Amino acid sequence: MNKLEHDFYNRDEVITIARELLGKVLVTRFNGLLTSGRIVETEAYAGITDRASHAYGNRRTNRTEIMYGKAGTAYVYLCYGIHHLFNVVTNRKNVPHAILIRAIEPLSGIPYMLERTGKEKADYTLGKGPGNVSRALGITTKHTGTNLTGNQLFIADDGFVVAPSDMAVTARIGVDYAGEDALLPYRFILRNNPYVSGKKVKS
Repeated sequence: MNKLEHDFYNRDEVITIARELLGKVLVTRFNGLLTSGRIVETEAYAGITDRASHAYGNRRTNRTEIMYGKAGTAYVYLCYGIHHLFNVVTNRKNVPHAILIRAIEPLSGIPYMLERTGKEKADYTLGKGPGNVSRALGITTKHTGTNLTGNQLFIADDGFVVAPSDMAVTARIGVDYAGEDALLPYRFILRNNPYVSGKKVKS
């Protein structure tokens, strides 16, 4: 596998990056435990002009400040006080673009994932939905700010190729508060993959 380098993330088009992250492998190596999963669902958030983004209107808080930092950095926030959601910061400094990793297909370290999630056996919920992604891979808010070109938490290319016919594009999930921006086609999925969250997309 080839780890994605800074230049992959340091680009203007968050939509393009979100699309290209499909099929890549998200890897964690915490306390000597290696786990990984293929990314099968992403959502792009286009910063200060995107009503669904935490940085909409140039909002800057202690939580969101990391979004204005270096591309290729982890932004992990707590949702509903329960779910740790992992995002990838993209674009140049002070342009707060980010991509939410919504689902993975587990590849390695599945016994560790089961232990972290309290499951007895693997099923599709192991990597379905952003909260389950982080739980399975051991990602928490303490990892926000992590450099994704390091060795603990990173994304890699193992040569897997996503055919255009295997990709679907939809509106994002759970952002109804964003008005018209809730309808933007900023969610990318591997069609018919059982780990993808939300309603099944028609072929």
